[in-house]
Amino acid sequence: MRGRADGSQRKRLITSVCVVAIFLVFLYVYHGSILGSQKAFEYGSKSLRKLGLTGDEDSDVGSKLDESSSKFGQEDGEDDVVPKSFPVCDDRHSELIPCLDRNLIYQMRLKLDLSLMEHYERHCPLPERRYNCLIPPPAGYKVPIKWPKSRDEVWKANIPHTHLAHEKSDQNWMVVKGEKIVFPGGGTHFHYGADKYIASLANMLNFSNNNLNNEGRLRTVLDVGCGVASFGAYLLSSNIIAMSLAPNDVHQNQIQFALERGIPAYLGVLGTKRLPYPSRSFELAHCSRCRIDWLQRGGILLLELDRLLRPGGYFAYSSPEAYAQDEEDLRIWREMSALVERMCWRIAVKRDQTVIWQKPLTNDCYMERAPGTLPPLCRSDDDPDAAWGVPMEACITPYSDHDHKSRGSGLAPWPARLTAAPPRLADFGYSKDKFEKDTEVWRQRVESYWNLLSPKIASDTLRNVMDMKANLGSFAAALKSKDVWVMNVVAEDGPNTLKLIYDRGLMGSIHNWCEAYSTYPRTYDLLHAWTVFSDIEKKGCSAEDLLIEMDRILRPTGFILIRDKPSVIEFVKKYLTALHWEAVSTEVDGDELVFVIQKKIWLTSESLRDTE
Repeated sequence: MRGRADGSQRKRLITSVCVVAIFLVFLYVYHGSILGSQKAFEYGSKSLRKLGLTGDEDSDVGSKLDESSSKFGQEDGEDDVVPKSFPVCDDRHSELIPCLDRNLIYQMRLKLDLSLMEHYERHCPLPERRYNCLIPPPAGYKVPIKWPKSRDEVWKANIPHTHLAHEKSDQNWMVVKGEKIVFPGGGTHFHYGADKYIASLANMLNFSNNNLNNEGRLRTVLDVGCGVASFGAYLLSSNIIAMSLAPNDVHQNQIQFALERGIPAYLGVLGTKRLPYPSRSFELAHCSRCRIDWLQRGGILLLELDRLLRPGGYFAYSSPEAYAQDEEDLRIWREMSALVERMCWRIAVKRDQTVIWQKPLTNDCYMERAPGTLPPLCRSDDDPDAAWGVPMEACITPYSDHDHKSRGSGLAPWPARLTAAPPRLADFGYSKDKFEKDTEVWRQRVESYWNLLSPKIASDTLRNVMDMKANLGSFAAALKSKDVWVMNVVAEDGPNTLKLIYDRGLMGSIHNWCEAYSTYPRTYDLLHAWTVFSDIEKKGCSAEDLLIEMDRILRPTGFILIRDKPSVIEFVKKYLTALHWEAVSTEVDGDELVFVIQKKIWLTSESLRDTE
């Protein structure tokens, strides 16, 4: 009897184990079916456990991923370690900007000079300290309001920060109304609306019809200390495009609001490094109570604006120093006036609370200055277009002999300049014929892209677009008829064609895709990556890190267009499930494949509970 009882217990134990095993297999298959489903709405795990990997190996995962992540031509089975899922970052990181992370600065114990704004400049984590998790949307996240309605209102749940509405309540920056945040168009200096302020600037300069675009001659603007970018928002109706610039400071979400509104913007600061733009990019720089000490370090920050302004460009300055009569403001005004006079700027007009200075057209004034006058001219070997991690210098960038003789930038008015060969094309040895062929090639490619996207998009689906490798800017030029704007990104180690892009009346920034971009999560509707993965493979950087970064900056329901060699496309396809991405279509174009992807909406279980 004992033996029979033992046998019966053993059978029951085996049966129980089998039932549990079948249940676990069911859970695994069910979980996998959810991750692999084609639904537009998904839920992510909150766990920060190690990546789930295909295969049983658990050791040395990091090194295997590093080895495999940038090998696109390997045979199947060669170190083919692909995650089935990525962990989800903690909700605290829903607004993580890896290279502008003050927690990282604290952890790395960096010794930075706060008075020089070094803590607002880029400080990127080392590869071993990078996050390998997906950034979750905040609780209650909604697909953003479409342009042009988004200029005036956004969902509060998408940027759940209302402190600016209270802090700037008397200046009409923004107002909380139920589930939305509304932007009346005010600013610190223009409480009654940016549109009236912009018209007043045009009137001061005697531009026809009080239109600041000056019949197409004023197209690109740099707005320093932009707030929530209402100045840039209201310039768009005048066919003027502004780069709205602000740091991640005490008003830390101002650039996030700008991008959520569909307004061109970039996280940056006038600190110790040059801004990531080439020389002579902007017709107008603007500062409306931007709280910048322009006199510091020999006027180095004003000299950075001077580098960026085109010949004859303007600096519009609205600040107490321009009109107040107390002793300190008068002192600042006297010293600032003396500085810009030595820089050869002249007052174009001064009225009420605003002064507008103008940069000279030629080198004549520089040559007439007394010996030893400060600030000095920059060294002859200084490259004024070098703008990635380059320290600012307190010197004046003179014009080349060609530009001096041209007495101006030589650019056609907008919109003709978009397709006219830029004068600086010769700097690269490019011919007008090559430029025109490039423009036509990308016109055809963009037409093909829209045919691929058309089943998924309406006329207002896309607003914020990024071209991750812009070359001559022809992809963006081909989008002129669409209601979008394009951030044109040019690699830091290639031909600095960004100056040609600005000369076409477009805008963008220098960047290295081995690092995270200076923007908030969920800020772009479309990413275009032409051979970007092939480029970082040559640099030895992680393609997996780039995929995670692209996911960070792409809005839920947003799209990615990858144009690259077939092995890159096959590599990316292996990560679709882990990233909650969905393949839309694939097209062959010569030696390249075009792969269209859409990002799904997903929430963590914690966010879902908060939403409910």
